[in-house]
Amino acid sequence: MGYINNNTGYPKDLLASRAIIKRHNYALIPPDGLVKNIIPGFENCDITIISTPKLGASFVDYLVTMYQDGKNQQGFGGKDIEVFVYVISGEVTAKADDQVFSLKTGGYVYCPAGIKLYLQNDTVLSRLFLYKRRYIPLSGYQVRIVSNHVEKLDCICYEDMDNVFVQDLLPKELGFDMNFHILTFKPGASHGYIETHVQEHGAYLLSGEGMYLLDNEWIPVKKDDYIFMGAYALQACYSVGKEPLSYIYSKDCHRDIEI
Repeated sequence: MGYINNNTGYPKDLLASRAIIKRHNYALIPPDGLVKNIIPGFENCDITIISTPKLGASFVDYLVTMYQDGKNQQGFGGKDIEVFVYVISGEVTAKADDQVFSLKTGGYVYCPAGIKLYLQNDTVLSRLFLYKRRYIPLSGYQVRIVSNHVEKLDCICYEDMDNVFVQDLLPKELGFDMNFHILTFKPGASHGYIETHVQEHGAYLLSGEGMYLLDNEWIPVKKDDYIFMGAYALQACYSVGKEPLSYIYSKDCHRDIEI
């Protein structure tokens, strides 16, 4: 079902962490140190707030564990805020506007700004990757509610490499000011080069393990880790495990830089 942090109570070893926090640059946040937050409107849920503007992100990422009868009846997002939810494991019902979606592991929904997202757990335990960001409108272009499942998406060779694949979760249209992707590396695969760009990412590792280059530091990463990559943070990845390394990540796009 995914990771649940049971490391509570008296310490069982020396206090140590793999976490690395470089504000406005990059961060590695492993699951062991995650703490629970109370978010108004969420019932029977454990929520961890991960990336925020306090870290240097222009978005907010959450990990949500929904227990029996877990729900959010007040809605998430709305007004100027666009939101996205991905089901890491479990089954949930998502409602947006007058549309209802039954989501299982690998399912997702995007809601444009002005439309609230409502969530209801349909099983014993579900785990979600939740995102929000202030939408940047572009005159003459619109967005819409999008829902799909990763198994229905094309796996495209990433930059002409046949051992790295990318899946685009949202349309590549100018109305959308961000996108979500899943990048999958076969064992031994890597990026073709070290990337340096203005876009920032929030990435959750769905499977595997590897070495991730973050601002010229090679850092071991594995399933259930979270990585924040700020603008211009050097980044690249090697998959070093016995199974593919795969992660879901957000990316801002389709907008010029204001000065």
